[in-house]
Amino acid sequence: MNIAGVIFDCDGTLVDSERLAAGLLRDILHDYQVSLSVEEVLARFRGLQFALCLQGLCADYPGLPSEEVEQRFRSQTLPLLREKLKEMPGAVAFVRGLNLPKCVASNGPRSKIETCLGTVGLLDEFEGLIVSAYEVDSWKPSPVLIETAARLMGLSAQQCLLVEDSVQGVLAGLGAGAQVAGYGDTDFSEFHDHANFHRVKDFTELDTLVQRML
Repeated sequence: MNIAGVIFDCDGTLVDSERLAAGLLRDILHDYQVSLSVEEVLARFRGLQFALCLQGLCADYPGLPSEEVEQRFRSQTLPLLREKLKEMPGAVAFVRGLNLPKCVASNGPRSKIETCLGTVGLLDEFEGLIVSAYEVDSWKPSPVLIETAARLMGLSAQQCLLVEDSVQGVLAGLGAGAQVAGYGDTDFSEFHDHANFHRVKDFTELDTLVQRML
C-alpha cells in the first residue's frame, strides 16, 4: 500500500466548482422549459464527460438545442468560476504541505482546470503537472487519464493514490491499479469491499490516510 505520488481530481475535490456549474446549467435549462434542481443536475454530470451529460439531457428532453446549450454553458462557466469559486475546505493547505510528487487529472478542459486552480491559488503547485481528458482523448471511467497522470510524475499508477469525489473517477483509478481515496459525500458503497479503495470525508482524513501509506 505504500505510495510515491498523489493524483488529484479537480472539480469537487480541490475546488468547489461542481455546485456552481450545476447551478449555471440549471438556469440555462430553465430558459428551455427544462426544470431540474441543482441536485438533479449534479447527479447527471458529476464525474461524467460534459458531452455525455448533454447527450442524455437531449435524449430525455427532445427539442433541447444541444449546441446552443453547450455554447452558453461554456461561455459563462469561466467568468462564474473566477468570480465565485472557493477551495474545498482544507485543500490548499493540504496540497502545499504535501511532500510527494503530485498532479491533477481532470475530465475538464485545460482552460477550466487552470482557471479553477489559479482562482484558489494552487496553479503554481501544479505547474506542468496537469492532464486534461480532452488532451489525451480519454475520459473517466477509462483508466487512461490516470495512467497518463502517473507517467507525468515518472511513476506507475500502482505507485499512486488518486483522490476522487465521483464514482466515474474511482472506477478509473481502480481500473488503473491505483490506490483510491473516495472523497466527500458521494455514495461510494459499491467500492467498500475493494482492497484499493479508501473512504475519506475531508482533507484531515486524507492526510491521515497518506501518512499511513508512506
